[in-house]
Amino acid sequence: MEKKTKVVVVGGTGYLGQHLLQAFAEDRYDVAFTHHACPLPGLLLDAFPHFPSFHVDLKTGLGFHSISHHFGQPDVVVNCAALSVPRVCEQDPDSALSINVPSSLVNWLSSSFQTKHKTLLIHLSTDQVYEGVKSFYKEEDETLAVNVYGKSKVAAELLIRDKCQNFVILRSSIIFGPQTLSPLPKNLPVQWMDSVLQKGDTVDFFHDEYRCPIYVTDLVIIILRLIDRWVLSDDKQMRLVLNAGGPDRLSRVQMAEVVAQVRGHDLSLIKHVSASSVDRGVVSPADISMDITKLIQTLDISPTSFKDGVRLTLQSESRSHILS
Repeated sequence: MEKKTKVVVVGGTGYLGQHLLQAFAEDRYDVAFTHHACPLPGLLLDAFPHFPSFHVDLKTGLGFHSISHHFGQPDVVVNCAALSVPRVCEQDPDSALSINVPSSLVNWLSSSFQTKHKTLLIHLSTDQVYEGVKSFYKEEDETLAVNVYGKSKVAAELLIRDKCQNFVILRSSIIFGPQTLSPLPKNLPVQWMDSVLQKGDTVDFFHDEYRCPIYVTDLVIIILRLIDRWVLSDDKQMRLVLNAGGPDRLSRVQMAEVVAQVRGHDLSLIKHVSASSVDRGVVSPADISMDITKLIQTLDISPTSFKDGVRLTLQSESRSHILS
């Protein structure tokens, strides 16, 4: 019988984590996931009854030993856990650093397992490691973050490069797509734009901040391809940094316009404002669009356009409303 690939998803209850767990539901993976909030949502437990879950505190590392004992050494660890709201990071930089710089995770991987069986760490970073003063950043460009969130993610990258033998760092842009099985309390970008435009009131959107939003299914496919490549490789050596964005460089105004076009909302409701006109309690980089040539060439993928991703997202929302 073919040996299953053992995968641990750190931060399995978050947005990307839940979408990953759904993708891992097929038989060739042996999966465990970590969570921080207690108790676990019942919907998640019902959806993945065969996936063991472990309560882990990333600040202290409490809980990792339990994974070693009950699940064993993973082939791959995917770290999706983060304090990812920039304003919150600004207010509590100590928590941002202790959660976003995965010292306890890296220590666990380097001290708990035999080195002849190697584990790959796939770590989710962010486009906010870039300063935001030009367009289409490449992976080798300098990382010069302008806020606490970005700086904590730069520190995480430096730690992983220094301490981990094998890793992939994915610098993800805004992730968008359908709601998760166990719905999250935070606003999802496309769904929020759709709901505010549906009300018929004018809404302010920034015209001068640019990102390359990535459809969540594409990010899941990227991770699955990296895992397959790792499992099939003989020499088990991988040290990769990849920009993980979609193919379109867009401002918030342009994103809202796409949502309005797909849904048939009134475009005149979208009011263009400068990012500098709003105090968000955090400095935000102006243009952190990314060059994704390396991603496309390395993994032979063609990421979904923002418009197609919006269509798929809103179709999925419509289906889930009908089913519920």
